[in-house]
Amino acid sequence: MDWFLEPFLLGFQQRALIGGLAAGLMSSIVGVWLVLRGMSFFGDAFVHGVLPGIAAAVIFGFNPYLGAAIAALVMVGGIELIHRQTALKEDTAIGLLFVGMMALGVVIISKSNSYTGSLTSILFGDIFGVNAETLTTMLVLGVPVLVGSLLLYRPLLALSFSATKAKTLGMNPRFTHAALLVLIATAVIASFQAVGTLLVFALLVGPPATAALVTRTIPQMFVISAALAAFTVWLGLVLSYYWGTAGAATIALVAIALFFVTLAVRPLFRQKEATT
Repeated sequence: MDWFLEPFLLGFQQRALIGGLAAGLMSSIVGVWLVLRGMSFFGDAFVHGVLPGIAAAVIFGFNPYLGAAIAALVMVGGIELIHRQTALKEDTAIGLLFVGMMALGVVIISKSNSYTGSLTSILFGDIFGVNAETLTTMLVLGVPVLVGSLLLYRPLLALSFSATKAKTLGMNPRFTHAALLVLIATAVIASFQAVGTLLVFALLVGPPATAALVTRTIPQMFVISAALAAFTVWLGLVLSYYWGTAGAATIALVAIALFFVTLAVRPLFRQKEATT
């Protein structure tokens, strides 16, 4: 038991675990809809899209959550503008803004005297530096994400299969899509200080994608995704402690490794089920 408990004996280690679990829960729940709707590329672009807002907050000394929120609004608005004003598809708009927003963020943060340290902190987070204030912010932002995912379950479920079907059922697919973007943005903004803008993507996609391999219903996918996220955060922090590696990066590595391990062993279980 000492092997399991020792990495969490100190206060900052316990806060890292709580912050990681909060980030994992939010990201894994919203990430289910990303995976079901095939929006993983959007999720990747989105976590990079908030970079200039956070970078501006670091340079000019205002709240980084506010900066991330403004950048998220600009990202979504830009995607909608390009999509509506041109014949280009949405993925083209996402690709353009993905590169543009990330480049702008690096340009802004390069004005900082501690350029390398600031950029590393934004991209990869500082999970062992999570404090009580950060945990409170994550709680305040996390509750609407979870409640919103629950309230929008039926509209998002219908939209995941077909926007046309959602419309015929009396739902508003455009509003539902916009609400999903808000949920994604809120989860990213709430999580970036703990695990960083780059590595939050691993929690958005890793646990839901792994859950999709082993579940047959969407409710099961939510439960397994959340459980896998919690396990990923715990194991990542334990391995980080004993290996002496970066906490958030180790968590992200575990999330992706679990997917490929599950992918490798899944045929063995299916073969066993077929023979019984």
